[in-house]
Parts: sequence; structure tokens; C-alpha cells
Amino acid sequence: MEKKKQSHLFIATKLDPRDDLEERMERGHDVISKATAGLSQKETHDALTAMVSKGTQQHEEVTLGLMFTILTQTSAAQKVYRDLQLLTRDGMAIVWNRLNQIIAERYTKLLENVRTQVVWLARELVKGSVANADQVILSLIKQITGGDVSPKNMWLAESMLDIFTENRAWLDKHPTLLAMVVYTYLRIIEDHSGTTWTHLRDREVEFCVQLIRTRFTECCKIGRDLIRLLQNVARIPEFDKLWKDMLYRPQTLNAQFTGIMQLLNQRTPAKFLVCRLTPDMEKKIIFLTSKVRFGNQKRYQDWFQKQYLLTPESQSLRIDLIRYICCCIHPSNEVLCSDVIQRWAVIGWLLTTCTSNIAASCAKLALFYDWLFFSSSRGNIMDIEPAILVMHHSLRTHPVITVTCLDFLCRIIPNFYPAFEAQVKQGVMGSLKFILEKRVLQSLSPLFDNTKMDKELRSMIRETFSEFCEADAKPPDGPIIQESFTKPALTPALNATNNNSGSHFDDHSHRRHSSEDAAFSDEESEDDKGGQMNPLDMLFRPIKQEEEVNFDHLLEEMDGEIKEMASLLHAQRDEDMETQCETMQELCNSLLKMDDFDSDAATPLALFLCSLYNQQFTGDILPEEINEETMEDALGKPLFVMFRNLSQDTEDNSCPLQLLILFCIMYEKQPKLGYLLLFFLHASSKDGESKLHVYEEVCKNTGSGDLSACLVKDFQECQENDVNLLCYLVPPVYTQFANTAMGCLDLLHIIVSCIDSAQLQGLICDLMQGSLVVFNKDKVASLLEDTLDWETFEQFCVWQLLLAHDDIEVKHLVSLIPKLKYKEHPEALANMLLMLKLENATQEFLKPLLSRKVDQTDRLTTSILSHWASQDEPHLADVFKSIMIRAANAAKRIRQKQSAKQNYPTPIQILGHLDGLRHTSAIRQTLFFSQEPLLQGLQQFQHVCTEAQKTKYSDLFALVDDFEDASRTTRSRLARRSPGNTSPRARKSQPVNDDTSSSSEDEEVKFKSKPAKKRKKTAAANSDSD
Repeated sequence: MEKKKQSHLFIATKLDPRDDLEERMERGHDVISKATAGLSQKETHDALTAMVSKGTQQHEEVTLGLMFTILTQTSAAQKVYRDLQLLTRDGMAIVWNRLNQIIAERYTKLLENVRTQVVWLARELVKGSVANADQVILSLIKQITGGDVSPKNMWLAESMLDIFTENRAWLDKHPTLLAMVVYTYLRIIEDHSGTTWTHLRDREVEFCVQLIRTRFTECCKIGRDLIRLLQNVARIPEFDKLWKDMLYRPQTLNAQFTGIMQLLNQRTPAKFLVCRLTPDMEKKIIFLTSKVRFGNQKRYQDWFQKQYLLTPESQSLRIDLIRYICCCIHPSNEVLCSDVIQRWAVIGWLLTTCTSNIAASCAKLALFYDWLFFSSSRGNIMDIEPAILVMHHSLRTHPVITVTCLDFLCRIIPNFYPAFEAQVKQGVMGSLKFILEKRVLQSLSPLFDNTKMDKELRSMIRETFSEFCEADAKPPDGPIIQESFTKPALTPALNATNNNSGSHFDDHSHRRHSSEDAAFSDEESEDDKGGQMNPLDMLFRPIKQEEEVNFDHLLEEMDGEIKEMASLLHAQRDEDMETQCETMQELCNSLLKMDDFDSDAATPLALFLCSLYNQQFTGDILPEEINEETMEDALGKPLFVMFRNLSQDTEDNSCPLQLLILFCIMYEKQPKLGYLLLFFLHASSKDGESKLHVYEEVCKNTGSGDLSACLVKDFQECQENDVNLLCYLVPPVYTQFANTAMGCLDLLHIIVSCIDSAQLQGLICDLMQGSLVVFNKDKVASLLEDTLDWETFEQFCVWQLLLAHDDIEVKHLVSLIPKLKYKEHPEALANMLLMLKLENATQEFLKPLLSRKVDQTDRLTTSILSHWASQDEPHLADVFKSIMIRAANAAKRIRQKQSAKQNYPTPIQILGHLDGLRHTSAIRQTLFFSQEPLLQGLQQFQHVCTEAQKTKYSDLFALVDDFEDASRTTRSRLARRSPGNTSPRARKSQPVNDDTSSSSEDEEVKFKSKPAKKRKKTAAANSDSD
């Protein structure tokens, strides 16, 4: 039996298989050793150069072999790395790619000397500014574990700090990485409180404070968790000074910074929370919350605790885990409907096993942190949902958790920051309202009105959350608490909205895994189950209404024929739909005959009908296959009988007053009626007619009285219940209510935040078939500007819908170009670039492009100019000349203190963009910079630029000098051939330059003859500006 080779890179047992990557690296090392044995240094280099030139496979083999030498032979690393730099054919792509793979997947298994060399190699990549070295560094800082003060972890933290301090200029060029570095070191500073680590902590403090003060804009991208981390280190003197500046002198940090409320209102992107878990740790949490079945989680949690949470210092890691679970693991409907463990149960386990009071308080703050400044328009229900479910499900098995969480929630409102008490309370109250609105819980009464809680706490809860507490709450008995625990955490209403919450997992390398149903893994919970209950039975048990509707009481408030019809409807509620529809028609006939039917008489009937047909408001209304038969079945319900009578034809197209009053009261009680009415009106309309004017009349009689507000409200409700129905309603709504819908940003956001690619395709087909118009070409630019901060897929949908319009062209969007920022608005810029690519260069397009700030990192202008130059060099040069002449004249007027409005890009802006264009790869294959119109434009700039500017753009102006020399040579040859220019041919050739130079569209912009008199020898050159 062949003896297994010992690993040179990884810690491995005899049972572990050989690592595939190590085998490839070792094989490459052997090939290099054989090929270079006995050769001199120059011969070795020549031999390796010949090898890598043979093909991609040989290049990768040599690269991996040299990497193996670097990682295993410390003494030879420097020399081999120089060879690697000389031999690489892909800009070190294989090196950083494989190094990143080793760090992300195998870092914990690396031998100690190999780990040292991995960090050394990363440092060299940074020093050499190798492309994508920031990805390697990001993988390394992810390996710095929070709550771990082991020598290995402290060495890595210090080594990475050395790299950042030595290469500060490089770090400044990577703003996203810079923010993550600040977030990482702010987080681990609190772990380094021991005297052993005083020197390292002082360095970390100085480093973080300096970065925050000098790069505050980049650090602001962290969001509200930046404030949370700064709170943990506030007692350190350097951070205390920083806090005072943030609170009392915010503009000393940044002119646009208005105060910490600006940060607290900003949700922390998931990538920052992800970077505080090692890849191995993250993999285990994702597995726990997506694969482990209900009831089987205890052994996995025990292993995780033994591996990561055993030491006293590791208490702070629980905070990182809770923030990650709340904000990064957002479950899909598929996971929600499975029997895997829920997020709240994992968080409950982390809270119950917390042994430090300080850590427990920080853990609760992490759990409720997104509650404090929650906004339903910007927030995500999945961020705040775990906290309420932890409290709800702990009532029976872990009442201490519920009590401490409620106590914390009451006390954090006035104590988080007294000056923000009103804002914090508003955020918490908004969270609770959103939780009820999304039906995460049917009621908060079991939590807030539980008489088993301490009297002082109950009093504090009633004082703080009075609007959620019942006035005369009765003490709940045991069975009620038990049943409330066994109810599933989520109703189908929430399941339907999970994909529409507007929140995305920011790091593309991580899947969205989550879970929702489980219990805390302690012996008490398992004993209570007794092995008898099937988790699926508990998961899918229907939620019983806490209060049965008293139909008898409602019927008592009615009288006469209405009472008889309502009683009959109640008796027929289990019969076939046709019978119920006939009775509903009789009820409508009776109402239409009444002259004294007012809101007082309508209210009990409205409540009765909403309660009786409550089941008809849920489920899918729109049939999968739309045809006459299926639509007739869909509309064959009692509610739609009332809608039919409400929309019956009248001479003045007005709705019957009695039914209008009844519907408006029902609409207030049941918001789903709005989009159901829209569905009925559109589905029942015949070809060529529309009944949607009925909806508009209903809106006028609601509380808001505003069509736009009603549309937004009803589309939001429809989005949460039936996205297919929403897509069905979009064309008629945008057609019938074009003036209102096209300018409504909220309506558009609701649509694009919930649709998937197939539904987007359907809307695009509607647009191309002419049955839908979403944008008004005169207002589309301002509307697009308001979408720039939306999620990527939402913006993608907006642009796809825009491109499907035939009447919207790039000229309608040019006003947007100067407002787009290259790094902040990639979605809009990419689409704008592709639209410009299909156009020819014009002054209308070139002016806003050249007016953009000259920035090497902004490649929009140079990219489109490169394309236009490769398509038609002379045309682009002519357009440039026209703009350059105008810009030069405008600059002269400004210098002469003439009043002139600057509508054109300045000469410096144009020169900056031309200089950037000169360095692009595509332009080198063209003769654009040899075009005469462009050179003539540069001649004009020579007269208006300062000496410093001419020096800065000397390469461009050197082209003009060459052009003038060539012009003089040509003129001297002509002079020798025809002295005096007396021949008719010479006289005809004289005005050629004047004609060429008059291509500017604005005839008022002409150079006068005075400058020409000063330089008679170059009259031909100066005549270009006449």
C-alpha cells in the first residue's frame, strides 16, 4: 500500500484526503524543479518564460508551482515572488484567485508557517497594487474573529493592522474595504481590554479615529451600526473626543454631516455584518437555520457553543451572531413552509446561554437595534420580526426572556439618548404597528396584558405602550398561554410578503438561507413535547381567532328588510355561491329603494358583511388561465354582486348613494376591498369601455379623498397578497388614471419592488403592444432621479420598462447625466451608457457628458467617447470643435468680466476628458487626435488657458504644435510654387480655412481680427477661429 504523502500546507490527519489544490500546486513545483535543475538564474528565467508562453495550462502550472514555493519556503519567497511578477501573463489573477480560495476555505487548517506566508504574500500584492488585492485583504479580515484573544487571532489582527498603516494610500483608494476595516477594528477594540494587549489596542484606537476623521464620508456607509460600535468604546479618551465632535460639531467631520440622527436612520448594509463572522462560522449558522429540522437542533447548538462560545471573551460574539441573523438571514417562503428551525429559536438560545449581564444587555440592544429608528417606508419586516417572536414564544417555556426583553424595550426608549426619546419611541411604536399590519402576530395582548408579569413592569408597559394594551384585560389562564405558544409564528399574509420586502442580501457570494419554526433547545422544552407532537402539526395548525365575531349582536343593530336579508346571508354562508349571490342581489335591491340609508344604518351592515365574507379576502383571486369562463367563475361571489350594483350604468355615471356609503365604510374596515373593486371593474368591463371611474368616485368619498393616496394604499395591499393580480391591474390603472399614476413615484416603487422577471416580461409586452404607458417623456428624468437609491433589481425593472417605451429617447434623459455619480449610481449609469451607444454624437449629448467632473475613476464620459470615436472620428471631431469654440469664447467673456451665463463645459473640463480619452485602449487604434477640427479647437484653448494649465495638458497642446508646423510647411511649399498667390487657383484656395472654421452652430461666436494682427505670421492658423 502506497504511503500517503505528508501535507506541506495544511494540518491533516491520516484519514483526511489529499487536498486537490495542494496537489496541483505541488505538481507545478515539481515541474519547475525538473525544468530548472542545474541552471543559472538567467537560464532559469528563460526556461520558465518559455514554459508560460506555451499556453494557459502551462502558465497556470508554473504560477501555482511558484506559489507553493512562496508559501512553504520562507527564505526563497522574496526571490520567487520577483520571478512571479516577471512571468505573470494575467496580472496575477491566478495568484490572488487561488490565495483568496485558500483563505476563505482553508485558513483554519493552514500550518503556522504557511499562515505567516499567506499574510506576507497578501502584503506584497497590496504593495504592488495588484488588481483585486482588496478581495484577498477582505477575506483575511473576515478571519479576525470577534471575542477571541488567542495568540493566533491577535497575531492576525496586528499583522493586518501593519499592512493597513504601511499602505494607507492604497487603502484610501478602496472606500468599501476602508469602511469594512473601520467596522472590523472598532468591533474588536472592545475585546482587547486586557493589559497584555494595551500596545495593540492603542494602535487600533489611533488607526480607527484617524480613518473616521479623515474619511468620514466612506465610514458613514456603515450606517446605524457605526453608532452602536462607537458606543461600546466611548470611554476611551480618543473616542470621547470624537463623540463630542459628532454630537456638538458634526460639520467639523464633514460639511454634509448633520448629526448622528443621519446615521441612525440609515440601515447597515448586510456586507458589514457578514464580515464579522468567519466563513466557517457563517457556514454553520446558515446550515443551522436552513437544514436542521425542528427538534434536532440541540446537538448542533452544543457543538457550535463548544467551538466558538466557550470562553468568557466570546460573550461579545453573540452580538455579532444576533445582528447577522436578524439582518442577513431572511427566509424564503420555501424555508418558511418547511420544518426547519426558526430564526427566533436560534436567537433565543443565544440569549438563554449568555452568562454575562453586560453581554446580555448588548445582545438585547443588538436584537432591538433596528426597532429604535424603524421606518415602514425604508425598513424591512424581517429585521424586526425575530425580536417579537422571541418574546412571544418564550411566554410559556422561558418567561424570564420575555420579561427581560419587555423591560429592556421600555427602558431603552428614554435612556438610549434622552435628546432622541421622541424619535426612539416613534421607531418602536412604528415597529409594533408594522408587526401587526404584516400579521406577524394577530395581537399584542398576550404580551402586554399578561397579569403573571411583575406589577411594576405591567405598569411601565401600560404607560409606554398604552395604545396596544386593552383597557380591561382579564388575567389569561394557563391553557390560553399554552395555545398561544403552539400557534405558528407567521400567517400566510406574511409569507406572501417576504419576497416583496425590498431588502436583499448584499454579498453576492452568500445564499439567502433562513428558517422560521423551532423551539429553544433545552431539556424543559423537549420534555414538554413528550415525543407526541408532530412539528408539522404544530406548524400548519390554523390560527383561531381570539375573539369570535358576534353576528347576533350586529344583526340586532339592523332592522326591517335589511335585517332579514342579512340573517338569510348568514344562514346561507355554507351554501353554494349562486344562492348567496341571489340573496346579495335582493339585499342591494332593498338598499337602492331606501331614501334614508345613512352611515349610521350602514355601519352595522358593513361590519357584518366584512366579517361574513372575511375568507373571500384571502387567497388568489385572479385565475391562472384568463378566459371568459374562468373570469366568470372568479367574479361569481356575493361581494362582486354588490360591486356590480355599485357600478351599474346611470345617466350621469354616478354611483348609487346607498351602496357608495356602504362600500366606503366597508373599505375603512377591510383595506383589501380597494384592489378587489379595481379587479372587478376591469374584469367586468366590455371591450372599448372602462368602469374605473367608479373607483375614482369611491376615492373621493374616502377619508383621504385623494385618488393617488388610494391607489398607493390599494396597490400596497395587493402587493402583499397577490402580485399576479397587481400586474393584471397595472395596465388599466395606468391607462384610466394616466395623469395620476405616471407621476406617482410610490406606485412605481410598489410595482418594481415585488415583481419577478416573468412578471416584468409581461409588463414589457403590454408596453410594446400599446396597452400600457408607464412614463411621461417630459417628466421621466425627474422620476428616474428619485429612483437612484432603490435596490438594484428595482432599478433594473424601471430601466427595462423605460426602454420598452417607443417615445422616450436619450434626449429626454440628458438632464440626468450631470447628477449621476459613478460609484453610487451604477445601475442608472450602465443603462444610460448603453442608450448613448445607440446614438450619434451631438452637442446635446456631449455638453452634459463633458460637464461631468474630471475623475479617473469615472469612466462614463471616456467610455462613450471611445465608442463614438471608433464609429465616426470626423463627425465627433466636428462636434468637439463646435463645443470647444463656444467654451473658449465663454472663457474669454468671463475673463473680460462680461456677463455671460455659462451653459457649456469649461475648457479645463474638456481638456481633462480629452486627456482621459487619450489613455483608453480603443482610442489608440483610431486617428481621432489627428483630426483637423479637433486640433483647431485645441488651438482656441491655447489662447484662454494659463501657463500652468498648458503645462498640465502639454501632451494635448503638443499635438497643436505639430499641426501648426505641418501647416507652415504646407504654406511655404505653396508660396514657392505660386509666389504672391496671384493665380486664380491660389485666389480660390484662400478662403478654405474660413469655411472650415465656421462649423459652429452659433454664428454670434466669432473671433475678431484684432488678435490676428498681432501674429501676422500665423494668420492661417488664427483664421480658424473667425
